[in-house]
Amino acid sequence: MEPVTLATERLLLRPFAPSDAEEVYAACQDPEIQRWTLVPSPYERSHAEAWVTHVSRSSWLEDREYGFAVRLGAEGAEGPLVAAVGVHVRGAQGYEIGYWAAKEHRGRGYVAEAVAGVARWLFTEVGAGRLEWRAAVGNAASRAAAEKAGFRFEGTLRGALDHRGTLRDCWVAGLLPSDLGLPSRLPYLASAAGQVPGRIAGHGADHA
Repeated sequence: MEPVTLATERLLLRPFAPSDAEEVYAACQDPEIQRWTLVPSPYERSHAEAWVTHVSRSSWLEDREYGFAVRLGAEGAEGPLVAAVGVHVRGAQGYEIGYWAAKEHRGRGYVAEAVAGVARWLFTEVGAGRLEWRAAVGNAASRAAAEKAGFRFEGTLRGALDHRGTLRDCWVAGLLPSDLGLPSRLPYLASAAGQVPGRIAGHGADHA
């Protein structure tokens, strides 16, 4: 995947560049970002420099992660770095989104706006059929941003998040093209409304 640049009403989402290093380093000193995300802790300047100079670009080219520096700005004018959004490629049609917001720019809806913009690109240009969000149980701010972007909460997964060598329970939510009023590349056959697991006829055993 060649890196792309996206724009929303208030934001410019572009691939990371060497000029972003100082702002990335400053943002990731925030204890909340280190607590809830997978950035290194402690976060050193060398981590930021490596990310913006070669790790992020190689992740694009190798279809491992599509990372966006989220900046205020429209029509090509760049403002400050307000957030970062990354799409992790988990295999054919498997995409998971993650993000952080710079502390001084939180509470203004920038992350939800950026996530919705990235989701639309994935659905319309990449052909994704589903986008997933996961976060450690208790990360209420991340969950609120996901739900504002249109994600539907789907439950809690036990021990499904590896956070620096410790398995944690995590929340999971999903976003489909139809949630954003977009067509899907493949037909979607939803389960019957209100259907719950029950007994398999003739086998006398519960199925899950």
